[in-house]
Amino acid sequence: MPADVSFLKTDEIIVNMGPQHPSTHGVLRVVVRTDGEVVRQAVPHIGYLHRCKEKCAEAVTYQQFIPYTDRMDYLASMSNNFAFCWAVEKLAGVEVPERAEYIRVIVSELQRIASHLVAFGTYGLDLGAITPFLYAFREREKILDIFERISGARLTYSYGRIGGVMRDFDEVAMDMTRRFLDDFEVKWEEYNRLLTENEIFIKRTANVGVIPKETAIAYALSGPVLRGSGIKFDIRKAEPYSVYDRFEFDIPVGEGKMGTQGDCWDRYWVRMAEMKQSCRIIRQALDALPQGPFMNPKILRVFKPPAGEIYFRAENPRGELAFYIVSVGEKKPYRCRVRGPSFCNLSVLSEIARDCLLADLVAIIGSIDIVLGECDR
Repeated sequence: MPADVSFLKTDEIIVNMGPQHPSTHGVLRVVVRTDGEVVRQAVPHIGYLHRCKEKCAEAVTYQQFIPYTDRMDYLASMSNNFAFCWAVEKLAGVEVPERAEYIRVIVSELQRIASHLVAFGTYGLDLGAITPFLYAFREREKILDIFERISGARLTYSYGRIGGVMRDFDEVAMDMTRRFLDDFEVKWEEYNRLLTENEIFIKRTANVGVIPKETAIAYALSGPVLRGSGIKFDIRKAEPYSVYDRFEFDIPVGEGKMGTQGDCWDRYWVRMAEMKQSCRIIRQALDALPQGPFMNPKILRVFKPPAGEIYFRAENPRGELAFYIVSVGEKKPYRCRVRGPSFCNLSVLSEIARDCLLADLVAIIGSIDIVLGECDR
């Protein structure tokens, strides 16, 4: 006869996931309340990388703050540079040469591909696939070679300038970019066979961490996390800035191809499809790149925008990156508020992780694709 186990008592267990854990994608601590293997509650704790970026902005000049933006989302440094520059230029009414705007678009889309490659590679690593990580970094290195050519750096570039860019995008950089695109578009198909269509990967991501449309809107999600839920919103199309309105590209959204719309696989697939669209934009920008200066020569070293305020948002690889700047006519901003997409996207974790398996929590965090430097700022 089976033993009588009615007297046994089970308790929920509190597990600290992080702050030093590879699957948390940075210095993130998630306090997980589990019932066996089932997650009853997952609460993210941030702040381990807090560096007072907004306060720093109020202590340095507008030009001096550009290198600080690199250190927020360090996987999308170029995007951060340009978003801040666009905000200040709009505040001050600065005219940017057309060539500089085209260069910014080319570099921003290269940065989007580089960022999504890291997301692709590390997501495979989270779920036990080592090879995609090696392949992704192989292609990313080619983009970093281009960035090193134009800026001299490979991670934090400070390439953006108020009124243009630091250095011209020369013929060598253009040739490197075209060769990268020719090679990458072939490799992209290989990545699909390797991971996207992998049966084990699909079982780990389909129907896991589903974010319904209503939840995505309620939590102010943006970027691939929002579009993964089937909401076709991209700031480059909804509120075109720079010269994005001159290019043709599609907005990929989650369709529930492998499971439920808004699951981990859909968010992964949106990033994969966005890399192809970025290639389209870069090719169009290279073909139409106008001649002329890459920097407005009227921008003085002592730059003082007129008194006023501005809110500007751009579509960076993780979603809506926005700057709210208040000027009182001095060379430093009176107030600078940053809206980081990783911070807002992470807020939905507690909602979608409830009642999932502990192993699925790793898949969910990876699908959100956060950078803690931006969460904490």
